[in-house]
This record gives sequence, C-alpha cells and structure tokens, in this order.
Amino acid sequence: MIGVGLMLILFLSLGGLGVALAIALPDRKNPLCVAVVGVMMSLLALWMGGAVLLSGTAFRTELWQVPHLGTLILEMDRISALFLCVTALVYLPVSIFSAEYMKRYLGRYSLRSFGVLYHVLFASIVLVLLGGDIISLLVAWEVMSISSYLLVSYEHERDENTRAGFLMLAMGEAGTMAASVALLLLAGTSGSLEFAALRGGPADVSQTLRWAVFLLSFFGFGVKAGLVPVNSWLPLAHPAAPGNVSAVLSGVIVNLGIYGIMRVNGDLLPIASAGPGLVVLIVGALSGLLGVLYANIEHNLKTMLAHHTVEQMGIVTIGLGAGLVFAATSHPVIATIAFIAAVYHMTNHSLYKALLFLSAAWVDCTVGVRNMDRLGGLIKRMPWTAFFFLVGALSLVALPPFNGFVSEWLTFQTLLRSAELSSTATKVVFAVCGAALALTTALAVTCFVKAFAMSFLGVGRSSEVAQAREAPRSMVAPMAVLAALCLLFGVLPTYVIPVLDEVVAPLTGTKAVDALVPPFFATSPQHDELPPAFAAEFHDLGAQVGQGVLPGRGLVVLHQGSARNPVVFAMSTSYGAIVLLLLIGGSFLLIRMLTRGRKVTVQPAWDGGLRRLHPEMTYTATGFSNPVRVIFRAVFRASPVSETRDAIAEHFRTAIKDAEEEVHIVDRSVFLPLVRVAEWLAAWLGRMHSGRVNIYAVFVVGTLLVFLAIRAFL
Repeated sequence: MIGVGLMLILFLSLGGLGVALAIALPDRKNPLCVAVVGVMMSLLALWMGGAVLLSGTAFRTELWQVPHLGTLILEMDRISALFLCVTALVYLPVSIFSAEYMKRYLGRYSLRSFGVLYHVLFASIVLVLLGGDIISLLVAWEVMSISSYLLVSYEHERDENTRAGFLMLAMGEAGTMAASVALLLLAGTSGSLEFAALRGGPADVSQTLRWAVFLLSFFGFGVKAGLVPVNSWLPLAHPAAPGNVSAVLSGVIVNLGIYGIMRVNGDLLPIASAGPGLVVLIVGALSGLLGVLYANIEHNLKTMLAHHTVEQMGIVTIGLGAGLVFAATSHPVIATIAFIAAVYHMTNHSLYKALLFLSAAWVDCTVGVRNMDRLGGLIKRMPWTAFFFLVGALSLVALPPFNGFVSEWLTFQTLLRSAELSSTATKVVFAVCGAALALTTALAVTCFVKAFAMSFLGVGRSSEVAQAREAPRSMVAPMAVLAALCLLFGVLPTYVIPVLDEVVAPLTGTKAVDALVPPFFATSPQHDELPPAFAAEFHDLGAQVGQGVLPGRGLVVLHQGSARNPVVFAMSTSYGAIVLLLLIGGSFLLIRMLTRGRKVTVQPAWDGGLRRLHPEMTYTATGFSNPVRVIFRAVFRASPVSETRDAIAEHFRTAIKDAEEEVHIVDRSVFLPLVRVAEWLAAWLGRMHSGRVNIYAVFVVGTLLVFLAIRAFL
C-alpha cells in the first residue's frame, strides 16, 4: 500500500503541475485543466485522510531546520484526517462543476489566474491541516488567507466585490494575529514551537494564561469560522465570489476556523474549567440565532445561504461548547457525544451547503438574477437543479432521512443532558441555549420554505426567468453526488458515529460508541455484552432487521443510561427511511387502485376567477419574510432612508416605495461604537498638528523624558 508520505508528495506535485498548466494553457482550456487536476488532487487527499482516519496510524515527517525557531514538521492524526476527508469530499464535486461553470468568465476575466489560485488554495488548506508546528501552520494559513481573498475578489471590476474581499482579508488578518499570539503564549509554557511538545507542556499553567490562550484562539480562529461577533465578512464575501468558490468557502474554509479552535482548546491546551465552554456555547447560540434571523429577511439567494453558514457554524459551536463543559466537569462520555455531534454537523454542513451553493451558482449563471422576488417557476425549466436544491434545503433544516437531522438531533439531546451537571447557573445557560437552538431550527424551516417556493415554484416574476435552462450533465452530476452523500450520511449514522468516535476520543480520553451505538446485531462480537432482557425488547421491535445483509453493530442510535432509566434517547433514521419508502409506495399504490378506471381531466386552475395569474399578484419573498421582520424588529432596527410616491394613471392610486437601510446588530453594537471612538481619538490627536516646529520639538522631548522615567523605575 502506498504510504501517506508518498501520497502527500504526489498531491503537492499535482498542485504544482496544476499551477504550471494553468499558466501555460490558454484561457479556453483552463476550466478543463482545473477540473482534471482538481479531481486527481481530491482523490489523493481523500486517500491520505482515509488511510489515517480508518487505520489510526498517525503520519509525521520533518522538513528542515529553521535557525532559532526549530524544525518544520508535517503531521496528521485522526482530527486532521477528518477535516482533510471533508475538504476532499467538497473539492471533488466542485472541481467537476468548475469545468463548465468557469466558461462563463471567458473573455471577461483571466482563467489562468483562477487556475493558479484554485490549486494554491487547495494545497495550502491541506498544509494547514498537516501543520505540526506553529510556523508551518501560520505560513500555510497566510497562503490560504491570501489565495482565498484573491478568489473572492476574482470579479474585481465590481467595486462591491473588491470591498468584500478586502474586508475578508482585513478581518482574517486580525484573527490570525490574535491566534498567533495565543499560540506563542502557549509555546512559552513549553519552550518549543512543535505541537508534540505543546501537548506535553507543564500541567500547572495559570488560569490567567489559560483564559488568554482560550479567548485569543477562540475569537482569532472564530473569524474564519464566521462566528458572532466576527462574522461581518462572510455575508459579503460569499455573494462576491464565483459560485464554485462560494461552495469552497462555506464547505471548507469556515471549517478551518473550527479546526483551529479544536486543535488549541481541545488538543494542545485542553479546557480545564466550565467557564470557557460556556462562552463557546453562548457564542454558538447567538451565531445560530442571528444567522438565521438575517437569512430570513434576505432576498439575495447567495447572501441568504451565507447567513445560513453563520447559523450552521453556530450549531457546530454549540456542540463544541457543550463538549468542553462536560469534559471540564468530569462527564467524559457525554462530552464525547457532544464532540461527535459537533464534527458530524460540520461534516454534514459541508456537504449540503456545497450542494446549495452549486445549485444557486447555476441559477445565477443561467438566469442572471439572485433576487428571489424576481425568480419563480424555475422548477419547470431546471427540474434537476430544483430537486437537488430541495435535497440540500431538507438536509439543512434537519428533516429526516437526510444528514442534518442526525447531527442536529444529537446536539439537542446533548444539551438536554445538562441535567447531569451540578451547577444551577450552568443548567440555566444550557436551557437558554437549547431554546435558542430550537428557535433557530424553526426559523431555518421558514427560511427555506421561502427560498424554494419563491425561487422554484409558482410563476416567473421577471423576464429573465424565461431564459433559464437545465444545467449540463457535467454540472448536474456533482450535485447528484453531494445529494447522495447527504442521504447516505443521514440513513447510515451508525456507520459514521464509530469513525467520529475514534476522532474525538483523544480529546476526552473516553469512547462513546458503546453508549451510543449498542450492538443490536447478534452477529456483532459485542452483542453478548448487552443485558439479555434489554436486547430482547429491542429485538422484538425489529432492531436486528438487516443483520444478515449489513455488517456492523446495528442501525439504532441509542444512549444507554442506568438500570433505572436504560434508554435516555433513541432513534433510527435507517429504519425510518425504510418505513418512509413503504408509506410513500403504499400511498401511491392505494391511490392507483382507488382511481383505476376513472378518467382524469386536466383543467386550468381557478386563480380567483382570473384568466391568468399575473406575476405581480403572487406572493413574494419580501411578503413571506415580513412577519419575521416585524416580530424581530428590535434586532433588525431598519432605518428609513427615503420614500417616493408615484401616481399611476394620474388619478387612480399611488405607489409608495420605502427604502430602508439595515445595519447588522453586531456592527451596530460592537464595531460602529469602536469606529466612533477611533474617529474621536484621531480628531483629538489631530490637534497636535499646529504647524509650529517648536511645539513638535516639545512633544519629542516630553516623550523621551517619559520613556526615561519609565526605564528608571523598571
């Protein structure tokens, strides 16, 4: 079997080849080159990650010695391997999709530069995940940040795109500096920059230093994850980027923020008290709720999906926060379940958000309109794209049998386990965050009812809809792959959970697979460990169905409790999917039997007595989301900008148009006050500019005297 080191060399060599071919080939051949090389790199990355993820054999190699800093190291454990596999699963379909999609930019923008940046970004992401020391991690992180910024600003002729890219870069660099300080503080405790030495650092780290490392790393890496309050760049960057780049941003780049948080606060310097975990939990709940609220009132399809990225990363962070609290309060099994829920949801989000962005990219490409108020009726012209968008939407809103249901259900169940905690205040925080998560889930359903109905159902509300057409097979195929993965990760959780259990077990020192996936299959070696009466009751319910066909422990996700309460929670999307298929098939056959021999006639819809339903008479996305806007007006606080009145036919009626400006609550509450303070300070310091040399000399001498006085006291 080829070793991980050789596969890494082949991967980086392919990346270099892709860059060289992108420069050498003409623009018209670059989309195919991006697809071919991207697919090969994705397969190698999936092979590398899968080899470590399934075998558990860590990879480590030393590169070269840097004077006064140490040795640069690349290493991969199961945490890195999981993120690497998720990256490859997104990059593979996106690369295939890009072969046709990038042709829209021929003659407008340089496809050579896109090809170069696309391969550099992929290679830098992998090197971030394989960085085994602080220098390697930060260098790869900088390359990743710059290349992703350039891809977001790819359509640079639009001012809003360059502004979005610059904001992304500026906020990302601020986060990188904070994370760098956290890593350097951590390095100071062990005297080494290598992660292996940091893990074995002194155990008596002060609480002050622990809090400093936690806050700097959490909010520093949280910028890349799009967490509140450092998420301002994300709703602007996603609409600015090309559609395939948006899929990578939401399916891969934001995961790197989660990776940094887990690596520092779960691996290198594990959280030792409940306080930091509660901070993570609260930030996650706020991110989820605010993200879905702003998604509900957004009518730009890509911007709406960007806000949902904030929401989904908030749900992932809720799982991480709950796990940190349970780990710090000596509940390792529940902590492991919480971490499993977090990384499971992160994986699921990457799959269905990439699917949604690819679907939205084709809508934008063929229609040229992103405003849902001007869409409608697209299901008649692009049925496959509409179907795959619906699969992504059902997955995101956590409806079974798709993957979002499993991980979000596990997250809910983990929050309910706060009953095991002793602190009343902590229980209250868990309860409030659980309520916020429930509201977030409900609002997500509302949002995607609007998104699918107003975009794909009904009648077209603009002339551009008439030019819509179905995507070619080379673009439909990658969407089909992602949709199939959303279904597989939803109906086979008992095969995913044991793999994720191995990933997060080092963070808690305990495995949860025995408590979460009982061996109901009698063919499983661990089956005899179940109490006979317990196993018999579930066998009577059909928990052994499929054991003669499928390997593994079983198809039921169940948290075992004490003898007094043996079942804490249980579900099976596998059996649920089978029952759902039987119900649908049975209903279809029943209807066919009842209507046999009857003649079916098709008549025009009544439409309120009108001969034809005009587009302006239909419900719009704005009207659909207005109740949410009214109920949560205190959050949005839109400010009226202008009001215009247009007379129609001079006498009959007047159209009143109101324009409102909405400032995000985070910008309004956090950043704008800081900007005002900075402006006031700049104005105050500006008084120093008198234009008189003598005054400037006094300032210089005074500053020198102050520093001399400080030096004398020190």
